[in-house]
Amino acid sequence: MSTTTGTGSGTAQHTGRLAASSLTLAYEDRTVVHELDLTVPDGQVTVIVGPNACGKSTTLRALGRLLKPRGGAVLLDGEELARIPTKRIARSIGLLPQTPVAPEAITVSDLVARGRQPHQSWWQQWSDEDERAVTAAMARTDVSALADRSVDELSGGQRQRVWIAMALAQETDLLLLDEPTTYLDIAHQVEVLDLVRQLASPAEDGTRGRTVVTVLHDLNQAARYADRLVAMKEGRIVAEGRPGDVVTAELVAEVFGLEAVIVPDPVTGSPLVVPSAPWSPSPPSPSPAPSGSSSQKGP
Repeated sequence: MSTTTGTGSGTAQHTGRLAASSLTLAYEDRTVVHELDLTVPDGQVTVIVGPNACGKSTTLRALGRLLKPRGGAVLLDGEELARIPTKRIARSIGLLPQTPVAPEAITVSDLVARGRQPHQSWWQQWSDEDERAVTAAMARTDVSALADRSVDELSGGQRQRVWIAMALAQETDLLLLDEPTTYLDIAHQVEVLDLVRQLASPAEDGTRGRTVVTVLHDLNQAARYADRLVAMKEGRIVAEGRPGDVVTAELVAEVFGLEAVIVPDPVTGSPLVVPSAPWSPSPPSPSPAPSGSSSQKGP
């Protein structure tokens, strides 16, 4: 199957502040991502999907400079990420990893406030702008009522929303989220993904929204919320483009090994993956008639 790079009207050339060029990533002697080229479109939601261990979270970590490339480079505004000072990166790229760890006994408000560290310096500590950003981030993620609670006391879903609040408080133009719906029930999953869409939407004054890259496991959620979908398998991009162009029965079978039909989502019109009929036990075969028996009665 050929890689999908168009958006429905021929091949599309995208420009973006964040890009990967011939990116190769490895853990010790095991190569996980192979010479990947990717440009993240500005002001859009890009969702990376694929089966477990395909390299999607590893790619996201490299985009946030948590993993050093074995080959190639990640570029921010055309400059190699490895050559940019850490604090400058932190003012441009916010990253929520898959399994963040909070300091012991830290409160919710203190953890969210750590998102403001890139904006502070020795001559300018906490400001009214920092207070505003933290308050707004907690309100958007519905954790304001938890402000004085210890993060250790929270449920998994509450803790996840607090981490998202910290990433929002950083107020970066680029936001990288690795499986942000982990531990969340379905209602909070929808709330978080609706929030992601809002973040990428232009403001009322026409200002471009944030650029978001996220990894999701749920292909239907990815198709519903993404502007651009990137499907990976075995460390390579198999297809990328608009969800309607990328999500096909052939791709689902090739990438996920799942037989399915694709129908329009009745609410959004985005592609909806419906797996083939579930397994069910076969009806029992009729028992053979005992030997010597006859269906006809004698005289």
